Amino acid sequence: MCRRFCVHRAGTPGLCLCLALMTAACGPGASPAARSRLVERAGAAMGSELRLTAWAADEPAVRSVFDAVFKEFERLEALMSVWRPGSDVQRINAAAGDHAVAVNADVRDVLRIARQVSEWSDGTFDVTFGALTDVWKFDHDQDNTIPGEEAIRARLPLVDYRQIEIDDRAGTVFLKRKGMRIHLGGIGKGYAVERAKEISRRAGLHDFMIQAGGDLYVGGHKDGRPWKLGINDPRGPDGRSFATIELSDSTFSTSGDYARFFMKDAVRYHHILDPRTGHPARLCRSVTIASDSAVLADAVAKGVFILGPEKGMALIERLPHVEGVIVSATNEVLVSSGLKDKFVLLAPPTNAP
Repeated sequence: MCRRFCVHRAGTPGLCLCLALMTAACGPGASPAARSRLVERAGAAMGSELRLTAWAADEPAVRSVFDAVFKEFERLEALMSVWRPGSDVQRINAAAGDHAVAVNADVRDVLRIARQVSEWSDGTFDVTFGALTDVWKFDHDQDNTIPGEEAIRARLPLVDYRQIEIDDRAGTVFLKRKGMRIHLGGIGKGYAVERAKEISRRAGLHDFMIQAGGDLYVGGHKDGRPWKLGINDPRGPDGRSFATIELSDSTFSTSGDYARFFMKDAVRYHHILDPRTGHPARLCRSVTIASDSAVLADAVAKGVFILGPEKGMALIERLPHVEGVIVSATNEVLVSSGLKDKFVLLAPPTNAP
Protein backbone atom coordinates (compact mmCIF):
# COMPACT_ATOMS: atom_id res chain seq x y z
CA MET A 1 0.00 0.00 0.00
CA CYS A 2 1.00 3.65 -0.19
CA ARG A 3 1.71 5.78 2.85
CA ARG A 4 1.17 9.50 3.42
CA PHE A 5 3.60 11.68 5.34
CA CYS A 6 3.17 15.28 6.52
CA VAL A 7 6.42 17.25 6.65
CA HIS A 8 6.55 20.61 8.44
CA ARG A 9 9.59 22.88 8.03
CA ALA A 10 9.55 24.51 11.44
CA GLY A 11 11.35 27.82 11.78
CA THR A 12 11.18 28.71 8.08
CA PRO A 13 9.06 31.86 7.70
CA GLY A 14 5.96 31.35 5.64
CA LEU A 15 6.59 27.79 4.56
CA CYS A 16 5.14 24.42 5.46
CA LEU A 17 4.91 21.46 3.12
CA CYS A 18 2.51 18.54 3.03
CA LEU A 19 3.80 15.93 0.62
CA ALA A 20 2.29 12.61 -0.39
CA LEU A 21 5.24 10.26 -0.74
CA MET A 22 4.93 6.93 -2.48
CA THR A 23 7.02 4.09 -1.06
CA ALA A 24 8.41 0.92 -2.52
CA ALA A 25 5.40 -0.86 -1.07
CA CYS A 26 3.42 0.46 -4.03
CA GLY A 27 4.68 -2.62 -5.85
CA PRO A 28 6.55 -3.56 -9.00
CA GLY A 29 3.66 -2.48 -11.20
CA ALA A 30 3.99 1.18 -10.14
CA SER A 31 4.78 3.86 -12.69
CA PRO A 32 8.38 5.09 -13.19
CA ALA A 33 7.47 8.30 -11.32
CA ALA A 34 6.22 6.25 -8.38
CA ARG A 35 9.47 4.25 -8.34
CA SER A 36 11.55 7.45 -8.14
CA ARG A 37 13.53 8.07 -4.99
CA LEU A 38 13.23 11.11 -2.75
CA VAL A 39 16.56 12.97 -2.72
CA GLU A 40 17.18 15.89 -0.35
CA ARG A 41 19.95 18.27 0.60
CA ALA A 42 20.03 21.23 2.97
CA GLY A 43 22.62 23.83 3.90
CA ALA A 44 23.19 27.53 4.53
CA ALA A 45 23.03 30.00 1.64
CA MET A 46 22.41 33.75 1.47
CA GLY A 47 21.80 33.95 5.21
CA SER A 48 19.01 31.33 5.18
CA GLU A 49 18.58 27.59 4.91
CA LEU A 50 18.60 26.34 1.33
CA ARG A 51 16.68 23.08 1.06
CA LEU A 52 16.47 21.08 -2.17
CA THR A 53 14.13 18.15 -2.81
CA ALA A 54 13.58 16.06 -5.93
CA TRP A 55 12.11 12.74 -7.02
CA ALA A 56 14.21 10.89 -9.57
CA ALA A 57 15.47 7.42 -10.33
CA ASP A 58 19.11 8.52 -10.73
CA GLU A 59 20.17 9.78 -7.29
CA PRO A 60 23.83 10.57 -8.22
CA ALA A 61 22.61 12.74 -11.12
CA VAL A 62 20.25 14.62 -8.81
CA ARG A 63 23.01 15.23 -6.29
CA SER A 64 25.16 16.65 -9.08
CA VAL A 65 22.34 19.10 -9.88
CA PHE A 66 22.10 20.02 -6.20
CA ASP A 67 25.84 20.74 -6.15
CA ALA A 68 25.38 23.09 -9.10
CA VAL A 69 22.52 24.89 -7.34
CA PHE A 70 24.54 25.45 -4.17
CA LYS A 71 27.46 26.74 -6.23
CA GLU A 72 25.14 29.16 -8.03
CA PHE A 73 23.80 30.51 -4.74
CA GLU A 74 27.38 30.99 -3.54
CA ARG A 75 28.37 32.77 -6.77
CA LEU A 76 25.41 35.14 -6.59
CA GLU A 77 25.93 35.86 -2.90
CA ALA A 78 29.54 36.81 -3.63
CA LEU A 79 28.23 39.36 -6.15
CA MET A 80 25.23 40.74 -4.28
CA SER A 81 26.05 40.64 -0.58
CA VAL A 82 26.44 43.88 1.37
CA TRP A 83 28.68 41.95 3.76
CA ARG A 84 31.13 40.25 1.38
CA PRO A 85 34.29 42.37 0.88
CA GLY A 86 34.72 43.26 -2.77
CA SER A 87 31.20 42.24 -3.85
CA ASP A 88 29.71 44.16 -6.76
CA VAL A 89 27.15 45.70 -4.41
CA GLN A 90 29.83 46.86 -1.98
CA ARG A 91 31.79 48.44 -4.83
CA ILE A 92 28.70 50.19 -6.22
CA ASN A 93 27.91 51.62 -2.78
CA ALA A 94 31.50 52.74 -2.16
CA ALA A 95 31.52 54.67 -5.45
CA ALA A 96 28.12 56.37 -4.94
CA GLY A 97 28.11 59.95 -6.18
CA ASP A 98 31.60 59.56 -7.61
CA HIS A 99 31.83 57.13 -10.52
CA ALA A 100 30.17 54.20 -12.28
CA VAL A 101 31.33 50.68 -11.44
CA ALA A 102 31.72 47.73 -13.81
CA VAL A 103 29.59 44.87 -12.48
CA ASN A 104 28.44 41.39 -13.44
CA ALA A 105 25.45 41.09 -15.78
CA ASP A 106 23.46 39.33 -13.06
CA VAL A 107 23.67 42.40 -10.84
CA ARG A 108 22.44 44.61 -13.66
CA ASP A 109 19.60 42.16 -14.34
CA VAL A 110 18.50 42.22 -10.70
CA LEU A 111 18.61 46.01 -10.57
CA ARG A 112 16.61 46.29 -13.78
CA ILE A 113 13.90 43.97 -12.39
CA ALA A 114 13.97 45.89 -9.11
CA ARG A 115 13.36 49.15 -10.96
CA GLN A 116 10.34 47.64 -12.73
CA VAL A 117 8.83 46.49 -9.42
CA SER A 118 9.55 49.92 -7.92
CA GLU A 119 7.56 51.53 -10.71
CA TRP A 120 4.68 49.07 -10.33
CA SER A 121 4.56 49.62 -6.55
CA ASP A 122 4.83 53.42 -6.59
CA GLY A 123 8.28 53.18 -5.06
CA THR A 124 7.32 51.13 -2.00
CA PHE A 125 9.80 48.51 -3.16
CA ASP A 126 13.14 50.30 -3.39
CA VAL A 127 16.55 48.64 -3.19
CA THR A 128 18.15 51.95 -2.17
CA PHE A 129 16.59 51.47 1.27
CA GLY A 130 20.15 50.35 2.06
CA ALA A 131 20.80 53.93 3.17
CA LEU A 132 18.64 53.15 6.22
CA THR A 133 20.39 49.94 7.23
CA ASP A 134 22.97 51.67 9.39
CA VAL A 135 20.23 53.25 11.52
CA TRP A 136 17.80 50.30 11.59
CA LYS A 137 19.85 47.16 12.17
CA PHE A 138 18.03 43.95 11.28
CA ASP A 139 20.74 42.00 9.45
CA HIS A 140 23.55 40.13 11.20
CA ASP A 141 23.99 43.29 13.28
CA GLN A 142 20.46 43.41 14.77
CA ASP A 143 20.68 45.39 18.01
CA ASN A 144 16.98 45.85 18.94
CA THR A 145 17.25 49.63 19.21
CA ILE A 146 14.92 52.30 17.78
CA PRO A 147 16.86 55.02 15.96
CA GLY A 148 16.16 58.70 16.49
CA GLU A 149 13.87 60.50 14.07
CA GLU A 150 16.62 62.90 13.07
CA ALA A 151 18.88 60.05 11.95
CA ILE A 152 16.04 58.56 9.90
CA ARG A 153 15.13 61.86 8.23
CA ALA A 154 18.77 62.42 7.28
CA ARG A 155 18.78 59.20 5.25
CA LEU A 156 15.48 59.64 3.38
CA PRO A 157 16.89 61.87 0.58
CA LEU A 158 19.27 58.99 -0.22
CA VAL A 159 16.41 56.53 -0.84
CA ASP A 160 15.36 56.88 -4.49
CA TYR A 161 15.53 54.04 -6.99
CA ARG A 162 15.38 56.57 -9.84
CA GLN A 163 18.94 57.61 -8.98
CA ILE A 164 20.34 54.22 -10.05
CA GLU A 165 21.92 54.43 -13.48
CA ILE A 166 22.34 51.12 -15.33
CA ASP A 167 24.48 51.17 -18.48
CA ASP A 168 24.39 47.79 -20.20
CA ARG A 169 26.61 48.90 -23.05
CA ALA A 170 29.39 49.86 -20.62
CA GLY A 171 28.42 47.11 -18.15
CA THR A 172 28.25 49.58 -15.26
CA VAL A 173 26.02 50.79 -12.44
CA PHE A 174 26.17 54.26 -10.89
CA LEU A 175 24.46 55.62 -7.78
CA LYS A 176 24.07 59.32 -8.50
CA ARG A 177 24.09 60.63 -4.92
CA LYS A 178 26.93 60.30 -2.46
CA GLY A 179 25.87 58.24 0.54
CA MET A 180 23.34 56.14 -1.38
CA ARG A 181 23.42 52.39 -0.82
CA ILE A 182 21.67 49.53 -2.55
CA HIS A 183 20.65 46.43 -0.62
CA LEU A 184 19.36 43.39 -2.49
CA GLY A 185 17.94 41.57 0.52
CA GLY A 186 14.42 41.98 -0.84
CA ILE A 187 15.10 40.44 -4.24
CA GLY A 188 18.43 38.57 -4.26
CA LYS A 189 17.15 35.23 -2.94
CA GLY A 190 14.28 35.27 -5.40
CA TYR A 191 16.75 35.81 -8.24
CA ALA A 192 18.87 32.90 -6.96
CA VAL A 193 15.81 30.63 -6.75
CA GLU A 194 14.97 31.59 -10.34
CA ARG A 195 18.46 30.60 -11.47
CA ALA A 196 18.27 27.37 -9.47
CA LYS A 197 14.97 26.55 -11.19
CA GLU A 198 16.62 27.03 -14.58
CA ILE A 199 19.54 24.79 -13.61
CA SER A 200 17.16 22.07 -12.41
CA ARG A 201 14.97 22.25 -15.51
CA ARG A 202 17.94 22.10 -17.89
CA ALA A 203 19.20 19.03 -16.03
CA GLY A 204 15.89 17.28 -16.66
CA LEU A 205 14.31 17.45 -13.19
CA HIS A 206 10.51 17.54 -13.24
CA ASP A 207 9.18 17.01 -9.72
CA PHE A 208 11.32 19.10 -7.38
CA MET A 209 11.37 21.86 -4.80
CA ILE A 210 13.79 24.72 -4.12
CA GLN A 211 13.33 26.46 -0.76
CA ALA A 212 15.47 29.40 0.36
CA GLY A 213 14.12 31.08 3.48
CA GLY A 214 10.76 32.60 2.57
CA ASP A 215 11.21 31.93 -1.16
CA LEU A 216 10.21 28.64 -2.70
CA TYR A 217 9.69 27.11 -6.14
CA VAL A 218 7.83 23.87 -6.75
CA GLY A 219 8.21 22.08 -10.06
CA GLY A 220 5.82 19.53 -11.47
CA HIS A 221 3.53 17.36 -9.39
CA LYS A 222 3.63 14.48 -6.98
CA ASP A 223 1.61 11.51 -8.24
CA GLY A 224 -0.38 13.80 -10.51
CA ARG A 225 -1.35 16.23 -7.75
CA PRO A 226 -0.21 19.83 -7.20
CA TRP A 227 2.00 20.59 -4.21
CA LYS A 228 0.11 21.60 -1.08
CA LEU A 229 1.89 24.54 0.56
CA GLY A 230 1.05 26.00 3.94
CA ILE A 231 0.99 29.74 4.66
CA ASN A 232 2.53 30.48 8.03
CA ASP A 233 0.38 32.00 10.77
CA PRO A 234 2.11 35.38 11.31
CA ARG A 235 1.35 35.37 15.04
CA GLY A 236 1.22 31.63 15.63
CA PRO A 237 4.02 29.31 16.77
CA ASP A 238 6.76 28.37 14.29
CA GLY A 239 5.53 25.96 11.65
CA ARG A 240 1.80 26.52 12.16
CA SER A 241 -0.13 27.19 8.95
CA PHE A 242 -3.43 29.05 8.89
CA ALA A 243 -4.13 28.17 5.23
CA THR A 244 -2.92 26.06 2.31
CA ILE A 245 -2.75 26.60 -1.42
CA GLU A 246 -2.12 24.05 -4.15
CA LEU A 247 0.45 25.00 -6.79
CA SER A 248 2.46 23.44 -9.60
CA ASP A 249 5.38 24.95 -11.51
CA SER A 250 5.08 28.07 -9.40
CA THR A 251 6.89 30.27 -6.94
CA PHE A 252 5.62 30.73 -3.41
CA SER A 253 7.18 33.73 -1.64
CA THR A 254 6.19 35.08 1.77
CA SER A 255 7.25 38.34 3.42
CA GLY A 256 6.20 38.93 7.03
CA ASP A 257 6.82 41.15 10.02
CA TYR A 258 7.66 38.07 12.14
CA ALA A 259 10.89 36.96 10.43
CA ARG A 260 13.24 39.61 11.86
CA PHE A 261 11.78 41.83 14.54
CA PHE A 262 11.85 42.95 18.15
CA MET A 263 9.16 44.15 20.53
CA LYS A 264 9.35 47.31 22.61
CA ASP A 265 6.51 48.74 24.69
CA ALA A 266 4.13 46.27 22.99
CA VAL A 267 5.07 47.63 19.54
CA ARG A 268 6.58 45.38 16.87
CA TYR A 269 9.61 46.74 14.98
CA HIS A 270 10.59 44.67 11.95
CA HIS A 271 12.89 44.67 8.94
CA ILE A 272 10.47 45.63 6.14
CA LEU A 273 10.99 49.38 6.01
CA ASP A 274 8.71 51.83 4.22
CA PRO A 275 11.10 53.90 2.06
CA ARG A 276 8.72 56.86 2.22
CA THR A 277 8.88 57.18 6.01
CA GLY A 278 12.01 55.28 7.00
CA HIS A 279 10.00 53.26 9.54
CA PRO A 280 8.75 49.65 9.56
CA ALA A 281 5.64 49.27 7.39
CA ARG A 282 2.48 48.94 9.50
CA LEU A 283 -0.39 47.89 7.21
CA CYS A 284 0.24 44.14 6.83
CA ARG A 285 1.39 41.16 8.87
CA SER A 286 2.28 38.92 5.94
CA VAL A 287 2.07 38.78 2.17
CA THR A 288 2.38 35.58 0.14
CA ILE A 289 2.86 35.85 -3.62
CA ALA A 290 2.44 33.02 -6.12
CA SER A 291 3.93 33.61 -9.57
CA ASP A 292 5.75 31.90 -12.40
CA SER A 293 8.77 34.12 -11.62
CA ALA A 294 10.63 33.67 -8.34
CA VAL A 295 12.45 36.99 -8.57
CA LEU A 296 9.23 38.93 -9.22
CA ALA A 297 7.43 37.13 -6.41
CA ASP A 298 10.18 38.01 -3.94
CA ALA A 299 10.19 41.71 -4.81
CA VAL A 300 6.43 42.14 -5.31
CA ALA A 301 5.77 40.60 -1.88
CA LYS A 302 7.74 43.43 -0.25
CA GLY A 303 6.09 46.15 -2.33
CA VAL A 304 2.61 44.82 -1.56
CA PHE A 305 3.44 44.50 2.14
CA ILE A 306 4.34 48.20 2.28
CA LEU A 307 1.43 49.34 0.08
CA GLY A 308 -1.03 47.69 2.44
CA PRO A 309 -3.98 45.36 1.85
CA GLU A 310 -6.18 47.49 -0.41
CA LYS A 311 -3.58 49.02 -2.70
CA GLY A 312 -1.46 45.87 -2.50
CA MET A 313 -4.29 43.59 -3.62
CA ALA A 314 -5.15 46.03 -6.40
CA LEU A 315 -1.56 45.73 -7.64
CA ILE A 316 -1.67 41.93 -7.48
CA GLU A 317 -4.87 41.87 -9.52
CA ARG A 318 -3.30 44.14 -12.17
CA LEU A 319 -0.15 42.08 -12.68
CA PRO A 320 -0.29 39.09 -15.07
CA HIS A 321 0.65 35.66 -13.64
CA VAL A 322 0.77 37.07 -10.09
CA GLU A 323 -1.56 35.99 -7.27
CA GLY A 324 -1.45 36.63 -3.56
CA VAL A 325 -2.71 36.19 -0.01
CA ILE A 326 -2.50 39.11 2.41
CA VAL A 327 -2.92 39.11 6.18
CA SER A 328 -3.60 42.72 7.11
CA ALA A 329 -2.57 44.53 10.29
CA THR A 330 -6.13 44.01 11.54
CA ASN A 331 -5.84 40.24 10.87
CA GLU A 332 -8.11 40.27 7.82
CA VAL A 333 -7.26 37.67 5.14
CA LEU A 334 -7.47 38.79 1.50
CA VAL A 335 -7.13 36.29 -1.37
CA SER A 336 -6.64 37.27 -5.02
CA SER A 337 -9.19 36.14 -7.58
CA GLY A 338 -6.86 33.62 -9.24
CA LEU A 339 -6.17 31.75 -5.98
CA LYS A 340 -9.67 31.46 -4.56
CA ASP A 341 -10.21 27.94 -5.92
CA LYS A 342 -6.77 26.81 -4.66
CA PHE A 343 -6.92 28.44 -1.21
CA VAL A 344 -8.09 26.54 1.88
CA LEU A 345 -8.45 28.35 5.21
CA LEU A 346 -7.53 25.97 8.02
CA ALA A 347 -8.20 28.42 10.85
CA PRO A 348 -8.24 32.19 11.28
CA PRO A 349 -4.73 33.59 11.85
CA THR A 350 -3.80 34.14 15.49
CA ASN A 351 -4.52 37.71 16.57
CA ALA A 352 -1.73 39.35 18.58
CA PRO A 353 0.47 42.49 18.43
